[in-house]
Amino acid sequence: MNDLAVKVVREQKRPAVPPSPQPQRKRRFRFTLAEKLLVVSFLLFTFYVAVQMVSSQVQIYELNKDVQKLEAAIDEQKKENNDLYVEVQRLSAYERILQKAKELGLSLNENHVKVVQE
Repeated sequence: MNDLAVKVVREQKRPAVPPSPQPQRKRRFRFTLAEKLLVVSFLLFTFYVAVQMVSSQVQIYELNKDVQKLEAAIDEQKKENNDLYVEVQRLSAYERILQKAKELGLSLNENHVKVVQE
């Protein structure tokens, strides 16, 4: 028999068994050392920036709180200054000064009065 004929006979005698599927290997992507370092440094940088942003916001909040306290103190001082100005105006009225002078026994002598113009 011819080699070709032998092959055909052998193939016919064999039962048709589907070839067993070989498990396909999953290809795993592996990072190189440089890529790992790059990813870690990027994550550290991102964490650092996030911490700095939060820190800046806290400082801004504290400064705004201090500004509000100072503005409240300024408003209180303006109110007190205005009250004192009103009291000075009331106490420096001519009639009041004349009354206090009479209570203390002073008299008004028109010859000794000097007129001061502002």
